[in-house]
Amino acid sequence: MDPTYHLNGSFKPTTKRFADLQGADFFPTPAWATEALIDNEQFSGPIWECACGNGAMSEVLKKVSTEVYSSDLHDRGYGDGGIDFLESNTPFDNIITNPPYNSAEGFVHKGLELANKKFALLLRLAFLEGVNRQKTIFLKNPPARVWVFSERITFYPAGADIKGSGTTAYAWFVWDKDQKERTELCWLPPIYKKGGKANREILEPELF
Repeated sequence: MDPTYHLNGSFKPTTKRFADLQGADFFPTPAWATEALIDNEQFSGPIWECACGNGAMSEVLKKVSTEVYSSDLHDRGYGDGGIDFLESNTPFDNIITNPPYNSAEGFVHKGLELANKKFALLLRLAFLEGVNRQKTIFLKNPPARVWVFSERITFYPAGADIKGSGTTAYAWFVWDKDQKERTELCWLPPIYKKGGKANREILEPELF
């Protein structure tokens, strides 16, 4: 029996993302979740997707940058495999990813160190909680914006049938090196899950 499904056949939302057979914590990001980010944030210059998985997020990011570098600790047939972001010392203009669940805090610290312009992580909204994170992250380096999803994102193991919807709230946490003010809390309109039309101005390649 597939443990990701209820007996009635509906998808079982996870409170903790389990590893699949291809490596630790591999749950591709739905394209519409990345569309919501690039529809509301502008990114100039190269982008590094440092936990690219099968390229689901990278392919969307190519809509706003002609230079998207993709890597992952595990080799899933897309981008450069065997690259440990947490051990990297390579600065990059923009870093955007959906980090492994159990490494989120490490990704925040490393992203803040390496990103020259913007750094965006797709995280549970509950990431805002916690005494340790308040002291080590938010007090010293609060994000410029937190984009809260009005719609629930469901992460499915690679290859699983899409059924049901999740119960966990997610948000894009965006750190902007040019903005040092307090965090702005924003709500994404409920249009993206059904393929709502993006409002962004598509940037021409020569701008990068």
